[in-house]
Amino acid sequence: MGKKTIQVSDFSGTVLQTDDEVVRIVVLEHPDLVAGPVQLDATPDEVENIDDAALDVAVVEIHDRHGGGEPRRVVLTASEFDAMATDVPMAQLLKTAERVRPPKARKSPEKIDYGTLEHAGRPHRGRVTEEEARLVREQLDEVNKRLADAGVRQIDPADPEHALRYGFPDVS
Repeated sequence: MGKKTIQVSDFSGTVLQTDDEVVRIVVLEHPDLVAGPVQLDATPDEVENIDDAALDVAVVEIHDRHGGGEPRRVVLTASEFDAMATDVPMAQLLKTAERVRPPKARKSPEKIDYGTLEHAGRPHRGRVTEEEARLVREQLDEVNKRLADAGVRQIDPADPEHALRYGFPDVS
């Protein structure tokens, strides 16, 4: 018995042919997003007008006593934010405002051993060791459950990149 995988648009359910262009949409923030960023597939036609629908927004952090020491992140339209500047136009205010320096780099954490079940399959730039690849192949369900719980991409043996990276048999 063989398996056949079909790819469909997450937006419309339209079956995507192998030669169709697929647009990958990564949702970074959404009120209904609970476990971190997710990936959606769509056709170019389905996202053709996404830039036209984009809003000019200001994303600000408010550091006050209400956050319990943590800043609150607020998104509002750029025009609403601009209207808050009553003495000097916002564009001028932003040009002359004090720059925020990024926090000082912390000591790098201990090196992660991807050759353990705890970390195998997590996305990383380094070379996949044979031990990591073996763990991923032999314990794929457990690895994917851990990856899903962490809100990161799961490993698909049918994906040519994953098949090559982790030593799955070529299914094409």
